[in-house]
Amino acid sequence: MPDLRRKRLVLLATGGTIAGAQSETQAGRYTAGSLNADDLIAAVPGLAALADLSCEQVASVGSQNMTHAVWALLAARTTALLADPDIDGVVITHGTDTLEETAYFLSLALPWSKPVVLVGAMRPATAMSADGPANLYQAVALAATEIVARFGPVVLMNDEIHAAQGVQKMASSGVAAFASPNGARLGVVAGVQPIWAPHVAPALDAAFTPTAARFDVRQHPAHTWPRVEIVYSHADAQGDAVDEAAVRSQGIVLAGVGGGYATDALMAGMARAVARGVVVVRATRTGSGFVARNIEVDDDAMGFVAAGWLNPAKARILLMLCLLAGHPPQFIQDAFLRA
Repeated sequence: MPDLRRKRLVLLATGGTIAGAQSETQAGRYTAGSLNADDLIAAVPGLAALADLSCEQVASVGSQNMTHAVWALLAARTTALLADPDIDGVVITHGTDTLEETAYFLSLALPWSKPVVLVGAMRPATAMSADGPANLYQAVALAATEIVARFGPVVLMNDEIHAAQGVQKMASSGVAAFASPNGARLGVVAGVQPIWAPHVAPALDAAFTPTAARFDVRQHPAHTWPRVEIVYSHADAQGDAVDEAAVRSQGIVLAGVGGGYATDALMAGMARAVARGVVVVRATRTGSGFVARNIEVDDDAMGFVAAGWLNPAKARILLMLCLLAGHPPQFIQDAFLRA
């Protein structure tokens, strides 16, 4: 029988524009993370009708300053909440700049057992027509919907539901800034009701079995996580940028042109990095598309990993976690093909 009791949710706040306050003297300027979790809840009185909601302040930063240390806190606290039989789901408020990165990290570091919804805003809380209250209202409604757990952590922005693996911030301004360019959104929220897209129907119909986290980071302090850097390809790019990164990194992601390509000089630098024991992943800077193995580059001979569907920022996260777990290059390539 369905569970008809009132849902109990926890909101974990990290700051961001959704908690931002505008300057009273300088038009257009604001400070992210100015409001705390209680302020966010108080600004949306209708939340009380959706669920029993408690809140915790995990961080108060603009998400351009998001750190691995905060990710480690989020992973540990959210994992504990998901294991609590008295908690039905978690909502995480977050700045939009790195929202897609945190969502993807959590999709790898959390068990898929109960709803986890990440939400942000493109306008600060004190702005005219702030989008944060409506986004938060819908995020709470979505987190109170048991079926969303089967998609892992999801992102709710501007009425739309996105999977963590595919969502990207596509614009620097405007409320319609998020999309899933390599697939499609999971659905939309109409009022408080999720309307699922046709392509997710098989997942909705299938039996759901909670799964463990793909990577358990809780035993590894954030300062011990492997360093992975992104090198951006451009016209006339030289290999010395890779040489410098290879000295201080265990992994390098190429934000390549087209299907993950670069100048001969930059690719030669990548080959030197592999010879040093650095794992190199080829991704694309284009914003969408698949990076395949062995097309214009002989990945087998060069020892490179192809990023598949992941953009450079998310490829960095998956590579970091694979290295943290001690996985060999062949396993890493398989992990990207499954991503």
